[in-house]
Amino acid sequence: MWTDELFHVKKPIIALLHLRALPGDPLYEKDATMGEVIKNAARELQALQEGGVDGILIANEFSLPYEKKVSYVTVAAMGRIVGELKKEIKVPFGVNIVSNPLATIDLAAAVEADFVRSTFTGAYIGENGITDTNIPEVLRRKKALGLDKMKLLYKVNPESDVYLAERSLEKITKSMIFHCFPDGLCVSGSSAGQETDSSLVRRVKAVSGFVPVFCNTGCTKENVVEKLSECDGACVGTAFKKDGKFENFVEKQRVMEFMDVVKAYRCTMKEGV
Repeated sequence: MWTDELFHVKKPIIALLHLRALPGDPLYEKDATMGEVIKNAARELQALQEGGVDGILIANEFSLPYEKKVSYVTVAAMGRIVGELKKEIKVPFGVNIVSNPLATIDLAAAVEADFVRSTFTGAYIGENGITDTNIPEVLRRKKALGLDKMKLLYKVNPESDVYLAERSLEKITKSMIFHCFPDGLCVSGSSAGQETDSSLVRRVKAVSGFVPVFCNTGCTKENVVEKLSECDGACVGTAFKKDGKFENFVEKQRVMEFMDVVKAYRCTMKEGV
């Protein structure tokens, strides 16, 4: 799989670097500064890398509630942050402007990201109303920008929202692969940090063929072996934070403990156990 070549390990762990609120976001405090946002991001990047993760996905996770069409200031702010961090990034990295696939592609081109993750396909309904994606436009933008080597991770079932027309995960996965050319598939729980049902991962993996499948939410050091036994990698955010809470900051010790479990599991794979 391409994941072996990019991350140089089997079943990679992609850490989520959740950027704090950005200018214009409701959670961006009046006396906040971009310097503080960058300093916090740099500190978390260091903790994640020293803790041993295999990749980093930088996302505007605290831009709640997420915009249907992202503000220019958010894209500009993320470009600045990634630009300042890039000299310190030592592992493959990706970007995600939440709920904005096209802007994610543009940002990825500007910062030369290795991969992106987003809700690229489908139509959904949730607290943010109705979301209708446009994968033909996204793939054509990727082509026009010459991003042939950049990998796209598609969310099969995005957190918090539901499909407007209910279909089985198997049908969604098969259609997504045939029509939309994903490089990877992400299977989620009900919201950020919520455990992904292993049976859902198993169902997607059963019909994904050579497309790698990632457990997208809710991996912890207690369940990561179970999850990785069903899929090809995982995206992990909340588990790396103090007390395992979304709103807290990453702690290096929690990352190390998590990755120790993953590395021990990989050793059993090598030994054929």
